[in-house]
Amino acid sequence: MTEQHEFDKDYWERHWQQAHPGRPGAMSTSPAHPYLARETGGLSPGSALDAGCGAGAEAIWLAAHGWQVTAVDIAPVALARATERAAESGVSERVRWVAADLTAWAPETPFDLVTTHYAHPAMSQLAFYERIAGWVAPGGTLLIVGHLHGSEATEHGHGHGHGHQPPDEASVTLADITAGLDGASWEIVTAEEQRRSMPGRQAPLNDVVVRATRRR
Repeated sequence: MTEQHEFDKDYWERHWQQAHPGRPGAMSTSPAHPYLARETGGLSPGSALDAGCGAGAEAIWLAAHGWQVTAVDIAPVALARATERAAESGVSERVRWVAADLTAWAPETPFDLVTTHYAHPAMSQLAFYERIAGWVAPGGTLLIVGHLHGSEATEHGHGHGHGHQPPDEASVTLADITAGLDGASWEIVTAEEQRRSMPGRQAPLNDVVVRATRRR
């Protein structure tokens, strides 16, 4: 029987505390997702939102490449480590860390880039993606990296660390994501399923990657 997860604040605080007792460890020192550089490297830096930033790898990468980043996560434990990493990387002035529930929090202004990597809030994945897509400015970019439905979970960054399949409610299909991006409002630039290897893991990771530009 598949274990169900609430993905609320208590869940994520336990997740970070249990995975990293005392001081956050491997997942909080992992590098940014390779898709981030590939999909945003050609964009002109502006304002960015990292939705469900975890320990901050993607937010810090963006800040180091000229973006002004708002990084939001529900877990103060993760944000504490992210703040340390930003200071160590010399990008603190380019990142604003926000402890908030993304099912309730909303930005005051839209962003040139909204990205999320393996974030799982206390709502359906597709509803979450629809919600954050609304925060992209006209002409801006939405980048979604998620667990492909039926694939193995990852221990990178914001994964569950189970080493098995992610819960059904935390996985998606490529078709479902792209179906939610109305062609009148969005131009889909990247829509793919990717299998990749990761050092220290025998099983490959199976991801879904979608990048879209909001039409002006």
